[in-house]
Amino acid sequence: MSRPRTQAERLAVTRATLLREARLIFAASGYDAAATEEIVQRAKVTRGALYYHFKDKRAVFEAIVEEVASEIAAAVDERAAPAVDPLQALIEGTRAFLDACLDPAVRRIYLIDAPAVLGWHRWRDIDAPHGVRTLREGVAAVLAARPDPALGVEPITFLLSGAFNEAALWVAEAKDEKAARREMDRTLVQLLERLFRPAAAPARPPRARARA
Repeated sequence: MSRPRTQAERLAVTRATLLREARLIFAASGYDAAATEEIVQRAKVTRGALYYHFKDKRAVFEAIVEEVASEIAAAVDERAAPAVDPLQALIEGTRAFLDACLDPAVRRIYLIDAPAVLGWHRWRDIDAPHGVRTLREGVAAVLAARPDPALGVEPITFLLSGAFNEAALWVAEAKDEKAARREMDRTLVQLLERLFRPAAAPARPPRARARA
């Protein structure tokens, strides 16, 4: 006979159920159209249960954005891990990010609604230990293997972050998503390979000829 759940376990189950159902609603309807009444009905809990765990609809959405950011980062880490070369690891991680954003739910919640609802700074704060972290680590590893004094880890990290987000949206909005994904993959590989091309050694000045 199984033991009865503790209060903490029951609360955890309720919270997880609320987030699961709310995520489906936010993905299908968008933040503005989603209603807390629909969330509690789908989760089969009371409004009091929702407000016990979350201050309001925005707080529910913020928790879901954190979940999505964590899941994307985990996918990036998993894809990049087998690569021995740091640049190849960064390329594979980028591919994992684009693949994750092909999911309409991820795209709607993470790329479209999150910055609009939470504000750019809060969205960035949420992503800092997830997507930004994985990208920063990847860039740092590449620059450690291919030093270039003209490139800094932080500016390159945020430059690429913006580029990758726009790349994901461009692919999603294309008429032929699969063809756009292939084209973007080729372009990003070329971009990263050229960006991190080993710096050429400075040319030596020609020797002056000795006079006879």
